[in-house]
Amino acid sequence: MSETLTPIEEAIRQETSLVDTEPAEVSTATTREATAVIGNAIPLKYTQRRVDEYGTIQQITYISHDYFGDGAEVEKKANVYLPYNYDENKQYNVLYLMHGIGGDENEWGMTDDNSKIKMIMDNLTFHGDIEPFIIVTPNGRSAADHSSDSDYNSFYCFGQELRNDLIPYIESHYSTYAEYDENGYDLSLTRDHRAMAGLSMGGMQTINIGIGECLDLFGYFGAFSAAPTSNPSTRTTELLKDNTLPIHYFYNICGTEDNIAYNSSSTAAKNLPAVCDQFRDGENFMWQELPGAHDFKIWYLGFYNFAQIAFK
Repeated sequence: MSETLTPIEEAIRQETSLVDTEPAEVSTATTREATAVIGNAIPLKYTQRRVDEYGTIQQITYISHDYFGDGAEVEKKANVYLPYNYDENKQYNVLYLMHGIGGDENEWGMTDDNSKIKMIMDNLTFHGDIEPFIIVTPNGRSAADHSSDSDYNSFYCFGQELRNDLIPYIESHYSTYAEYDENGYDLSLTRDHRAMAGLSMGGMQTINIGIGECLDLFGYFGAFSAAPTSNPSTRTTELLKDNTLPIHYFYNICGTEDNIAYNSSSTAAKNLPAVCDQFRDGENFMWQELPGAHDFKIWYLGFYNFAQIAFK
């Protein structure tokens, strides 16, 4: 008799068994040509490791709190991508990129020079397709136990960590558009310069937390195979009924063979422009579906497309 798994259990099984094993090809191209397009595939030149003009990845440790528990201080880690020629005298936009239920801050692989996220960013920047920006991949569980075995309900508390701990840490240590003040400052003044996106459970966080709770913190959103428990479009519409802040873009992608997230993702977003006048298809909203499953083929494509949309 085969084991029957809930969608959440199946998502954990799928994510913990997915490993990106494609070998990294090295780019020696010196000709700069902006050819990136939002589409159904990533051109090869954007997934090659650059040997010149490449960004760097740092691992940071910051103090957060156990928002799922008693509020005690918690030490957490995150990874930060800094673009080539990062300059503390310049100001950079920031993308907070979330992982899925089976992963952690390393699930996107943003840990070394073979990171596909890093390769995509390095090449998009090199060829002039985007303005360089910072990427942060945190652990999305706001709890003392933020291991992959912890209670997944801690994912739903992450808005407090973003607002109180993570964003202030990033803006106190890196050159962003915010005027950080340790005594407190208005994060909403620079919402146009922050984006939030994520895969699976991270897509849920983008919808439920980014749009549903923290619209004053972010202007751009990306959900890649948004997980079960994502707010349906009717709930998002209700939450936004009194919103006056501009939603610059909300991008969505999901594989049509994704038996974990297609139903939840499409229920959350596919018909949003039809029920909520704050989303306009082709203007500040995109729903993309194509053959594919609950895996990094879809998620890397989602990132590649979203990187071209954010901060435009």
